[in-house]
Amino acid sequence: MKQLTLALTGASGAPYALRLLECLVQADYQVYVLASSAARVVLKTEQGIDWPASPQALSAQLCAEYGAREGQIVACGKEEWFSPVASGSAAPKQMVICPCSMGTVSAIAHGASDNLIERAADVVIKERGQLILVPRETPFSAIHLENMLSLARLGVTIMPAAPGFYHAPQSVAELVDFMVARLLDHLGITHELCQRWGYQPQ
Repeated sequence: MKQLTLALTGASGAPYALRLLECLVQADYQVYVLASSAARVVLKTEQGIDWPASPQALSAQLCAEYGAREGQIVACGKEEWFSPVASGSAAPKQMVICPCSMGTVSAIAHGASDNLIERAADVVIKERGQLILVPRETPFSAIHLENMLSLARLGVTIMPAAPGFYHAPQSVAELVDFMVARLLDHLGITHELCQRWGYQPQ
């Protein structure tokens, strides 16, 4: 089964992560879900969602919500160091951190690895995998920009949550789909979430 790690941190943008998770399940990926404590606060604030603290309970809840097979969505605790994502010999080669806080960007750029999200990102970088960060901050300080530049030079894709408007979106959901579509493009996953630039309907 195709595998991917999806991490949520404390930046604004929970709807992007939830929509991406839905699309990954539909694309038959097994998804390891990591969420920081701050991400849980953002989920509650932006979506009114309370995720259970138990990884097992969260795995079961997400599988039920997204119509996934048993074991297709695997939630991991923030210090679950024996999970597959913590090891280069077992971790998925693709990882998306969405949304990605500037604190997480900084930690990854400096190899901190103080929690499972940072360790999982470190593993993907060292194993020459694909790491995509979706920062949501404005304005960016020089510190933010320097950290993102350091990661970009290592091959990390920096994809700020900055949806376009050329497809004339009529709802927030369409703006969310724009960003998720760009993520799916970079992950090599076929989709029909939104109209592409220059496309003329038949």
